[in-house]
Amino acid sequence: MTQPANKWRALSLLAMVASWPAFGQAPALGGSNTGGNGIKVGDGRLHATFDFETRYDSAAGYFPPPGNTDPNVVSDQLSGEALLHIRPGLRLELPGKKVSLDLKGHADYVHYTGLFTPGSTATSHVQALADLNIAFNKEGQIGVELGDNFQRSDRTRSAAIGAGVLSLFNELRLRVPLRPGGGAIEVTPQVAWGMELFQPMGALAPVGCGGPECDPAQVNSFDYSDLRAGVEGRWRFLPKTAVVADVDFKLRDYLNGDTANALVLQGKAGLAGLVTPKIAVTATLGWGQDLGAATPGTLIAQLEGSYLVSPTTTLKAGYARTLEPVAAFGQFRDDRGYLEGQALLGGRLTLRATTAMDFLSFQGDRRDTLFKLDFGPQYQFQKWLIGGAGYLLNTRTSSATGAGINYSRHEGYVRMTVTY
Repeated sequence: MTQPANKWRALSLLAMVASWPAFGQAPALGGSNTGGNGIKVGDGRLHATFDFETRYDSAAGYFPPPGNTDPNVVSDQLSGEALLHIRPGLRLELPGKKVSLDLKGHADYVHYTGLFTPGSTATSHVQALADLNIAFNKEGQIGVELGDNFQRSDRTRSAAIGAGVLSLFNELRLRVPLRPGGGAIEVTPQVAWGMELFQPMGALAPVGCGGPECDPAQVNSFDYSDLRAGVEGRWRFLPKTAVVADVDFKLRDYLNGDTANALVLQGKAGLAGLVTPKIAVTATLGWGQDLGAATPGTLIAQLEGSYLVSPTTTLKAGYARTLEPVAAFGQFRDDRGYLEGQALLGGRLTLRATTAMDFLSFQGDRRDTLFKLDFGPQYQFQKWLIGGAGYLLNTRTSSATGAGINYSRHEGYVRMTVTY
């Protein structure tokens, strides 16, 4: 019923993208076009940003089936849709030796256009991101770093939950870098407290799934809070090579459901540094253990190499194994291989590509395989105007059944960003 109006709305917003360069040529505040210089605040700058993105997502969510007139009834299969992302934002940068501050954030209105799946517009929602970092006495023997990260998104941090879920996440963190002597040794105690809450985007469970990981009525059983404490250490025994160590203790409290709280202890150590002027390697090995479970622990590790092909081209490849808690299953092990590349051509065109494969082994007999591919160009037309495009592929196969955790997700997008 609302299809024609939705199409006109989408076309009007697309027209805004085409007209941005003309808008950008208008005089900036102060009477002159200063590009992306922002507004001076003390020794720093305040930047206003506006991001507009058109995206097609083949697994955008659960929507009313064709011919349905009841907005409270949705399909139990993921459907494709064209989306519009409208993101006004701010960035504040205040550099300083004694105190520095970096704040960035945006609101993100996600509009489901209804062009491919009638009735999807009711799923339109607001997402957001904010990240704050404050550092005191960065070059002194004792420093303090405060930070907070807030995010509302349809991409959750829970490895057990599939598509069609909104996540509300916030983490507050404190780090105290200690640099005795000349700074060759650095020890950083840290503590963080985080919380993530989940909300379904649909009202029906996917076909063949009876577990809490894909039943909208039970998705809040994954809600949790994390209290994390640990110590990072680094000893630079050579100018460009260091011994690194990391001990991390995580207390996870599940706010709903019957999952027992988790007490996960992880520790690892190794080397990090330059092998040659163009090759950097990080290699660590350790152990992870859930002290609150009767199951045995596991080796954890990371092996990563970076190659500087040229001053503007880098390649990175690696493997990592981690142990993390999760609701309904207790814990899972993630064996992850990844490859990343980025190149800057002509000072304006950036080409990037990333791919990763994750093998998830949950406590019990559930096994998942995740594959991700993300690539695309970005071009800086002016200091204040950047355009980009890309393709993103996510596939997930699981020994558990259900459309929400077994799917292939294709996404193509075009994005324009204006920064004052």
